[in-house]
Amino acid sequence: MAMTPEAKVKKKVAAHLKVLGAYYFYPVTGGYGKSGVPDIIGCYEGKFFGIECKAGKNKPTPLQEKNLSDIKSSGGISLVINEDNIDDVLIYVGGQNRDPRQLELDFEGSPV
Repeated sequence: MAMTPEAKVKKKVAAHLKVLGAYYFYPVTGGYGKSGVPDIIGCYEGKFFGIECKAGKNKPTPLQEKNLSDIKSSGGISLVINEDNIDDVLIYVGGQNRDPRQLELDFEGSPV
């Protein structure tokens, strides 16, 4: 089965989070959870984050925007990530002092 463009973005975001050593998961709502929750939820160095992954020009739904806004207003980090801004994960979750080029490693520690 071919990977969707959004799944590719999620995979790259997860790779960045692994490099950082962040705790994260993909919430599954399935009728029992809260709708509009970001694709990836986690915590890094005591900071909560929610990341909505989109492909191309796709935008979050109004409900997704509300959840991202709620996270931000509660002091967390909320991001909408696509192919063009994937390094924002390293910058905003990882901290402003980090150079994305230095953190860009694959799972074996080799440059991507």
